[in-house]
Amino acid sequence: FYLTPPQVNSILKANEYSFKVPEFDGKNVSSVLGFDSNQLPANAPIEDRRSAATCLQTRGMLLGVFDGHAGCACAQAVSERLFYYIAVSLLPHETLLEIENAVESGRALLPILQWHKHPNDYFSKEASKLYFNSLRTYWQELIDLNSGETTDVKEALINAFKRLDNDISLEAQVGDPNSFLNYLVLRVAFSGATACVAHVDGVDLHIANTGDSRAMLGVQEEDGSWSALNLSYDHNAQNEHEVERVKMEHPKSEEKSLVKQDRLLGLLMPFRAFGDVKFKWSIELQKRVVESGPDQLNDNEYTKFIPPNYHTPPYLTAEPEVIYHRLRPQDKFLVLATDGLWETMHRQDVARIVGEYLTGVHHQQPIAVGGYKVTLGQMHGLLAERRARISSVFEDQNAATHLIRHAVGNNEFGTVDHERLSKMLSLPEELARMYRDDMTIIVVQFNSHVI
Repeated sequence: FYLTPPQVNSILKANEYSFKVPEFDGKNVSSVLGFDSNQLPANAPIEDRRSAATCLQTRGMLLGVFDGHAGCACAQAVSERLFYYIAVSLLPHETLLEIENAVESGRALLPILQWHKHPNDYFSKEASKLYFNSLRTYWQELIDLNSGETTDVKEALINAFKRLDNDISLEAQVGDPNSFLNYLVLRVAFSGATACVAHVDGVDLHIANTGDSRAMLGVQEEDGSWSALNLSYDHNAQNEHEVERVKMEHPKSEEKSLVKQDRLLGLLMPFRAFGDVKFKWSIELQKRVVESGPDQLNDNEYTKFIPPNYHTPPYLTAEPEVIYHRLRPQDKFLVLATDGLWETMHRQDVARIVGEYLTGVHHQQPIAVGGYKVTLGQMHGLLAERRARISSVFEDQNAATHLIRHAVGNNEFGTVDHERLSKMLSLPEELARMYRDDMTIIVVQFNSHVI
């Protein structure tokens, strides 16, 4: 059963989204030109999420990918909430006071974020009041703690991640009189999600990573070739520092049981994640919450199950590792992607494919001959040569889609094989997951002139 090229394209393009940063007076003053993002599900429903937003009260742009496990509830909540926590952590004291006074007196709030969303990106309206109240408690504490110093971005990112994870845990412990919301907060806390978030402000790029999604910079060398620069480290058993960190946090008697078959307590691949309270709460707390929770939670075998060798929780943290990079003119783009991409492609290939794609798209600019006299024949030659170069390679209008096409359809020669792509995309749901994971990609293009 083969899909036709148009069928393949409609599957690949279903979730694509592009955003161009607006120009002012014909100038783009931002270090970001824009971004492309896309998702390809393997799970039904997909467990990955993505977010992008411009910070309106501070400078900078936030972009993130979130990889859920044990369901999509935690990834969904983090994709909706984390950027607000980061934005609030970055706000100056006066702005926090203005916002609090507006809430107090029932006036309209200053908008904090401008979201850049795909129509399929879901927001849970039922939980918005609960989420808002938790966020408000956080900024009230920030107001009380005011030290008058400007917040360091790295510190703000770490505080926001930890605080949101703490709120997810707290909301589940407190529960909610509304049975729908009660079940929702418990589903969020008992499922888990990794997060890889970029904050770009001028030449300052911060990557905050929890888990095993990755951030990679595409660098154009002087000879025009492309290289990849890693801006995050996976938090899993392949990372020796991470294994050491986990061992340091628990007694020596547990050394053998902490990491088994490359998993935390023999169960969890990522060593850092949001939610996953089964690896954070004491056994007493888990039992109390599950027993007093709704019946659906009680019927769920996963929630009742206690990990083996569970002696000194928490075994898991949502604290991110933050890496700072000062952007240079040769830094052309940033790729944020869940592990579904990195399992299938080497970062060097990712850098080359996106780099060639972006410079290829660049050739579609009007041909400028800069004041030279050119005959029609010469112009025709230039156009024909350009057309041949483009039509063979770039059918996608979106860099993330182009990357997914390669990740799923590449053959051993590194070219996209339509037959392979068709087979991979027509696998039934229960088989798809055996061949690939959910894939979520954001490609951010930088503005070298500004940098």
